[in-house]
Amino acid sequence: MTPTIYRSLRDLCASGQTAALGIITSVKGSSPQKRGAKALFFADGRIVGTMGGGCLEAEIQERARRALLTGRPDPFDLVLDHDFGWDDGLICGGRVSGVILPNARAGAALWEALARRDATRTWGITADYELAWVETLVAQEPEGEAESAHWLYRETVTPPCALWIAGAGHIAQAVAPLAVSVDFEVTIFDDRASLASRSCFTEPVRLCSGSWEEIFAEPFPAGRPTFGLIVTRGHRHDALVLRHWIHRDFAFLGMIGSSRKSRTIREHFLAEGIAGEEALNAVSSPVGLDIGAVSVPEIAVSIMGQFIQKRAAYVAETNSLTTVRGAVSSRNRGSFAAAAVALGDNAGR
Repeated sequence: MTPTIYRSLRDLCASGQTAALGIITSVKGSSPQKRGAKALFFADGRIVGTMGGGCLEAEIQERARRALLTGRPDPFDLVLDHDFGWDDGLICGGRVSGVILPNARAGAALWEALARRDATRTWGITADYELAWVETLVAQEPEGEAESAHWLYRETVTPPCALWIAGAGHIAQAVAPLAVSVDFEVTIFDDRASLASRSCFTEPVRLCSGSWEEIFAEPFPAGRPTFGLIVTRGHRHDALVLRHWIHRDFAFLGMIGSSRKSRTIREHFLAEGIAGEEALNAVSSPVGLDIGAVSVPEIAVSIMGQFIQKRAAYVAETNSLTTVRGAVSSRNRGSFAAAAVALGDNAGR
């Protein structure tokens, strides 16, 4: 994932090694990778990250080798047709453009900040192959000329989405490492300190134990969407957590259980006036995609599959709304293009 490559770039700078950074800056049609795919290419043949594998990656790796020798950036534009990809079975028919930067360490300050991911930042590659913060260069443009800034590539990197898991049992213990591996910032909540412990969950999972009243008072992390998963030790505790969490502004909330359990809790909440139809309809229960999961690891995969799906939908919707708001604001200033420069392209997360 993109966040991993930023940590690799930060580590590269700390090590003093040299490597070329390859980035796919645009894709037309079908291709094995998307815009924003990145990889580090070392002189000894090592690759960190991926540009899609097969003949495409082999071609980019050879270009990266030459770029390391010459010290010159190398833009590329490759058509993935029959002639290009027949030997490796890569006949996607699409077109992939990108650039290879032979000195990835030149962006040390950017990589350090992006690896931390403690704030939303937009960076890019200028027409002169320089690495820069987009907001910094736009701010330096004379007033009214921001739209003239020319970028080969721009990407907005945000802090990871938070995932709150109520319950520290076997399902949570299987879900947490999966969630971390796909870039969720995980917090486990349980009133049993013996389970909400490092014997069950390793770093960087955050642990929060205590009374449920203390747990319910926990504030959302600032500046990022929060997803919720309820997998406590029984129906009564699940309902207790849901009673409090259903009224919080989760980007998505799921609860484990059978259809019968979900129906019973729903009927009780409606009868007692705890929550209305709209709030209850927003809760996914039983949580998880229907993949025929039986074992705990399979259930964890089905749950995380749904959370990844919901996160992608949330990010797409948020980016769409941001673009619309930016366009309206830009028209008020008399410049539609300025909004596009100021917002950047939301390619990374």
